[in-house]
Formats: sequence, structure tokens, C-alpha cells
Amino acid sequence: MTTIQKTTYKDQVIGYVYECILDGRHLPGGQIKEALLAKELGISRAPVREALKELTVNGIIDYRPQVGSFIALLPPHQIRDVYTTRGVLEGYAIMSTREQFTTGDIEKLQALVARMRHEAELGNRKMVVQVGDDFHSLLISRNRNLQLAEYMERLRLKLHVLFCRYWSDLYSPAEIGNRHQRIVTSLLSGDPAAIEQTVRRHYSESGDRIAAISPPNGQWNEA
Repeated sequence: MTTIQKTTYKDQVIGYVYECILDGRHLPGGQIKEALLAKELGISRAPVREALKELTVNGIIDYRPQVGSFIALLPPHQIRDVYTTRGVLEGYAIMSTREQFTTGDIEKLQALVARMRHEAELGNRKMVVQVGDDFHSLLISRNRNLQLAEYMERLRLKLHVLFCRYWSDLYSPAEIGNRHQRIVTSLLSGDPAAIEQTVRRHYSESGDRIAAISPPNGQWNEA
């Protein structure tokens, strides 16, 4: 039986479900059973219920009354909407704080780009997503707009789930590196319009590509 620390159960359940999705143990359209999840983690059902509610609010879980909770399976237009929205928010966050990045920050970003490319060459889906998260987290780390940060965080896990599932069908390892390097290059330019445009395009491109190969109607997998 998997065990977890006896603190912040709800957050740990969220993390556990998220890891299960990235690892492919739970697939989009698959059902998440509250009782089974509680048994796996060795905890009561109350924090599991709280975690599933939060995941539902953030769009990772779809709750069907009288049926249960399922890993969200988004139709193409919603996938595009999610990526477009994150691009707009992150583009603004980076553009508005562009003057706060240090030489050390740029070096860290460059190192993360190189590591992403390396992990992609190894075919390590999960690590590509995790290193990518470090990259984008650093880019928005100077933002002090709490409302903006909250909205970006709500989209973060949803984007990771989608990208982890599809990235190897969308981009080569070289492309994984190049598309992130373009963001660093735009930041180095100091041009606010170029930064926003580059970040928005970074996200909208992925949204369009994922939408093009995802199930066309977002129907439940009843199998």
C-alpha cells in the first residue's frame, strides 16, 4: 500500500493523482474511484474528496453526478482555449517583468533548455514536462500580480497532462529545445512586443497541434 506523510493530505492526494496521470497509470477518460484512491494512500476518504473537488475546479477531473469522477478528456476547442489563455497570461507576466532578469537567470534558463533537449532525446516524457515546468516557473517568478499567478496556476497542471501525453508526437528533441530557446532569445532582446508574441505563439502552436490529433468530440471512454 502506498503511504504519504500525515500533513496536507489534500495537496498530497492532488500530487499523487497528477503523478499517476503523467506516469500513464490514469488515462484521459478513465474513472477515479474515491474509495480505491483512499485505500491506495492509506487515508480517509475526506481529503480524497477535497482533492478531487479541487482537481475538478482546475479542469483535471470531470465530475459526473450519480456516476463518478473521471480524468478530463478535453475536446479540441477547449485544448486550444487552455493553451491560448496560458500564453496570453504568461506572455504578459514575462513582458512586464523583463527588466528584472539577471545574467544568472538567463544562464539557468539556457541550462534548462539544454536539459529539456537532452531528456527529449532520451524519450523521457515525464522529465521533459518537469524540466519544462522549472523553465516556465523561472520565467514567471518575478510576477507579483497575485490574481495573474492564481489563473496561471489553475492552468498549469492541465497543460502538463496534455503535453506529457502528446509531446513526442508533436516535436522532435531539437524542436523541444529550439522552441524554448526562442523565448530566451526574445527575453534577451528586451523588446516587450517580441516577448509577448513569442510566448503566445509558443503556447498557441502546441494547442493547435494537440487539438489536431486529439479525439474530435471529447467523449467519455466508456470501455
